Parts: sequence; structure tokens; C-alpha cells
Amino acid sequence: MTHTLTRREVLSLLPRRPEDAHKGLCGRALLLCGSRGYTGAAALAALGALRTGIGLVFLGVPESIYAIEAVKLTEPVIFPLAEERGMLSAAALPEILDRLPKMDAVLIGPGLGQSPGTLAVTEAVLAAASCPVVVDADGINLLAAHKMLLRDRTGPTVLTPHDGEFARLGGDPSGDRLGPAMDLARDLGCVLVRKGHRTLITDGEKCYVNTTGNAAMAVGGMGDLLSGMVVSLLAQGMAPMEAAGCAVWLHGAAGDACAGTLGVGTLPTDLAAVLPRLLK
Repeated sequence: MTHTLTRREVLSLLPRRPEDAHKGLCGRALLLCGSRGYTGAAALAALGALRTGIGLVFLGVPESIYAIEAVKLTEPVIFPLAEERGMLSAAALPEILDRLPKMDAVLIGPGLGQSPGTLAVTEAVLAAASCPVVVDADGINLLAAHKMLLRDRTGPTVLTPHDGEFARLGGDPSGDRLGPAMDLARDLGCVLVRKGHRTLITDGEKCYVNTTGNAAMAVGGMGDLLSGMVVSLLAQGMAPMEAAGCAVWLHGAAGDACAGTLGVGTLPTDLAAVLPRLLK
């Protein structure tokens, strides 16, 4: 029922690039992240995706923070979307839905904010996307009262809740971590990444138990980096359980590498700098 991933297994599962690879063959991901005051979440998610080997990242953000993200980031394709009060609005949907068919995976949620507009965007993406969708942070909070959007989805979905978000989705946060995580994954028809000490990755039938990571990683932005890593591996063709499991292992291993020298001063950007060395 449970399995602990090892470094050797993670490396064997990671996608391999042919010698004639180009960016269009290495995965395309659409990231819908950020809101006024939460520009870092979008930037870290994009960085996590890029540092995990994806070919192209398309980052859609509210128009009022577009200039900030364009200064923070040089590699992603960043584009402004219609907003209301600093958060994405339903008026952004035509452009989002036009881009969806060209994508191999989608991430929605980091720094997104909670509003009727962000709920409309989340609902439309889940309904329209046939590719895998990763839902994190505010995306999860938005869906807590709309779980049928997850149950009705036909494409693969990965949820990445911490314990508070896990409880809002209806999971039991007390006592045993494994049983309630598997129950919720089955109920919602998703791969669920229950973050925390010994993060669990489950589809309701099998489960990976992660052994990497440490307390120095208890800082804002770590989850945003991780969600970008998951969507990157999905876009590169990995199956949802393996993509989520490998991303979690790599995330923790990068944290372990940084904590030895930086201790509790470790930041998500430090992990991002280490990630490429772990992919070899």
C-alpha cells in the first residue's frame, strides 16, 4: 500500500531528453497565479517549473501585477489578464480558454486570492482542461465548497494541501495521516499530496511516503515552488502519481542540501538553485 521513493528510483522515473530535443518537445505549462500583494507566489511557482526541466512556461497574472512579474522573471512567457480588485476576473476566461488546448499541464492557485472571479476561472479551467491540472493554495480554498468540480472532472487532477487546506476539503487532520489522505483522494478522484513532515502522495489506492526535507523549509513560498515542480513534471509527460512523488522528493532533497549550510535561513530560491544538480 505504501512505498518510499529512493534517489535511484526518482532518477529512473524522470523524463529523459533526446539529443534533438527543443523547447516545444519538453513540455508546455500554463500557470494561473498571483494577485495584488502576492506576486512572489507566481514567481516561485514559475521558477519551480523552470528549474525542473520544462521547455515552456506561460504565466498568466492580473494586469496590475504584470509589470512586477516581468521584472522578476525573464524566462517565462508572462501575459496580463483581466482583473477585478487585483485578482483575476471572469473576463480573463476567453484568453485562458484559448490557450488551454496548447498546454500539456496547468497550475492554478498560488497567490490567486479568493473572489467570484477567481472561482469562475478555477471552475472553467477544471471543466475545460483535458490535460492534468495541479490545484494549490487559494485554488484549493476556492474548491472547498465546490468539491463536485473535482469529482466531475475527467482529466487528471493533483491537489497539494497543507493540513489546514486538507481540513477545509473535508479531510480529518487529526490522528493517522495516511488513512484520511487516501479516503479524500478516493472521494475527490485525484492524486493528493498531503504536505508536512513525511509528506504523503496518494491516489487512494497506493501511497508514496516521502523521507526528504527538514524543518528549515518552514518558510513562506516553499509550497509555491513545489506546485511549479509538480506541473513541470506533468507537462513533461510523467503520470500524476510519479510526477507528484518525484517532485516532493526532489523538493525535500534540495531543502536538505541547503539546510546543511544555510540552516533556518534557507529560502525557496535557494532550493531552486540546487534543483538542477539533483536532476542529473
